Amino acid sequence: MDKLVLGRRIRFFRKERGLTLEGLGELVNMLPSQLSLIENGKREPKLSVLQALAEAFELELSELVANRPPDERSRLELDVERAQSSELYAGLNLPRLGSTKGLSDDVLRVIAGMHRELERREVEASLTPEEARRANTELRLWLRERNNYMPELEEAADRLMSNVEPARGALAHHTVAKLAKHLGFELIYVNDLPDSTRSITDLENGRIYLPPASIPGGHGLRAMALQAMAHRVLGHNRPRDYADFLRQRLEINYFAAACLMPRDRSVAFLAEAKKRRDLAVEDFRDAFGVTHEAAALRMTNLLTSHLDIPLHFLRVNDQGAIMKVYENDGLPLPEDVTGSIEGQFVCRKFSARRAFERTNRTTETYQYTDTPQGTYWCSTQTGHTTRGEFSITIGAPFDEARWFRGREGSGRLTSTCPDDPTCCRTAPKELNERWAMKAWPSARVHAHVFSPLPSGDFPGVDQREVVEFLDRHDRRE
Repeated sequence: MDKLVLGRRIRFFRKERGLTLEGLGELVNMLPSQLSLIENGKREPKLSVLQALAEAFELELSELVANRPPDERSRLELDVERAQSSELYAGLNLPRLGSTKGLSDDVLRVIAGMHRELERREVEASLTPEEARRANTELRLWLRERNNYMPELEEAADRLMSNVEPARGALAHHTVAKLAKHLGFELIYVNDLPDSTRSITDLENGRIYLPPASIPGGHGLRAMALQAMAHRVLGHNRPRDYADFLRQRLEINYFAAACLMPRDRSVAFLAEAKKRRDLAVEDFRDAFGVTHEAAALRMTNLLTSHLDIPLHFLRVNDQGAIMKVYENDGLPLPEDVTGSIEGQFVCRKFSARRAFERTNRTTETYQYTDTPQGTYWCSTQTGHTTRGEFSITIGAPFDEARWFRGREGSGRLTSTCPDDPTCCRTAPKELNERWAMKAWPSARVHAHVFSPLPSGDFPGVDQREVVEFLDRHDRRE
């Protein structure tokens, strides 16, 4: 519950019934000072108090705690109060308004509107490709310091999962639906989600809209539903900037993975595999019924923090560009001037790229690679989507390869990237001489390099499509 909204609703119903704080306190056996704290959003009442208040107002409990301002005046006061509590307002070094009781509705609209415009301009200024890359780099370095392990999210997932029977194998779709119901949501599968969204949560009516359940490999729907629930479980608010947006996306992905692959069961499974010296992404994937990528990423959460194995993860597209990356083992990778790795091209000698050359891709590719930073072993699996092919790689330093399946009989290559352009970036001397001044390639330019990211509360989301979708389905329901 939003404590500010709840407080305004209690105050509204109290005044509507002509009650003073003292009079209401006598009805619910509370001190007026305690009720004042609740009305001002400074204290969250217990369920027993809410039930007593609902009875005093002769309301259903659901009506008392509905997450919406009780009237237009309350909405305006809340908008102004939240505006003055923001970091942006604090940076203006302006005095705070005291009570807004004496201000007209029009004055409150002007104050709230001006702050929304300030916020819009602040967000728009930060939504550039460079800022996005910088924010992503800072997040990657932050994760490296923590070995990609966040115990607070593990515990949040464990608390939610304690509300259903423990799964012996993969988490079932109907169990995910039970978790949603526990949080007050219904999962609804629709065909007309806006293209810019993966899911939409209707907080007003307690609905989570997802793509059709008939999507091939429907395990992805479990993750999307859990990610949508995570915003509520983790208490997320609208992102302040792009860095906050990326942090929230990371947290919901991590939370969903911790539900699908619970920590205790996962660590036990991986520890047993390490004991046998038979760690493999494909076994971990199959044990929990998730994608190869989800299993590999989950291993980066747990292998270092619980089994002392440093490692790296790469998702690379069929052109060799790095789409996702994590490493805490020193693997040398290319960076741009902002320190960002995503979008850079991985060495042609790496298994992440060489795997595309194989004709039989049903099994994983294993390889040792000698680099200026040492020798690394890795395992790579390819896949494809409507946007093209990709590879998923997980690897570790040479000394840690002894714990993994595929360590024996692997090929071995040498890479001197990224500092040595002759490794795989520059053409051989004889070819350069053959074609010097005889060719004029026309480069493909990606428009997003020059364009700012879409503005709005959630970068990349078409807000008009979303609200039209919600209105359409609200009327349909």
